[in-house]
Amino acid sequence: MNTFLTYEEIVSKCEKLNDIYEIEEDKFYRIVENWSDRDVSTDSKLLATYKELLQVVSNEVESMEQAVEMSPTCRLGCAFCCYFPIIINGMEAKLIKEAISHFPKSREEGIKQHLANYYDKYSDEIEQITRLDFENDPDFKYKYKKSNIPCPMLNTETNQCMAYELRPIPCRTYVNYTNPKICEEEVMPKETISYEFLYSEYMGALNEFLQFLYEEGDTSFIEYPNDVYEEDYLANWLKELVIIEK
Repeated sequence: MNTFLTYEEIVSKCEKLNDIYEIEEDKFYRIVENWSDRDVSTDSKLLATYKELLQVVSNEVESMEQAVEMSPTCRLGCAFCCYFPIIINGMEAKLIKEAISHFPKSREEGIKQHLANYYDKYSDEIEQITRLDFENDPDFKYKYKKSNIPCPMLNTETNQCMAYELRPIPCRTYVNYTNPKICEEEVMPKETISYEFLYSEYMGALNEFLQFLYEEGDTSFIEYPNDVYEEDYLANWLKELVIIEK
């Protein structure tokens, strides 16, 4: 029989985590240092740094879980969190697109076809829900989630992400430690945890790397710093990118 943490136990463990755990920022900046002077193309440096920083975020979440003995109840095929709005900046959107272009051709074409079908099916709904003001409306997540529109990258037949290794920070840092049924039954479960505060370390390191490249005179496909400051829904970014590819 499965035993799950209660809400009170989760709160207690989070309080303990705040007391005993310190994020090692050097983990993020060592990646920047490692790729800064590599004798490879700027494109390769950008993609490698981006992917490794994302993985550090995932590793950091696992380290925090181990520190307070928490084990996620999220499982393969559970995709209720894939109906939340995901906000990323233009730099991240371009990095995702560039990374997908380096996938094996069959996988890349499969994603493009999936996205084309997605926007054909949900175009009206996407246009409506992405009008929600994510900067000023405190309830925008609830309103978006309640619309029950899946993430553009979710294969709703398998309930799996089509670019799992590229999933943005919000997707990596939202975790459930109690009965997974709460994600099915509640629009905004209070029991779930977000480690999205790790975004500051991730983006700080990524931004520092772009500053370095900018000073070197080559930021490749990134328009720096403009792309960093332009934020939008993932659903809008991917729609735009698919249109560009046609």
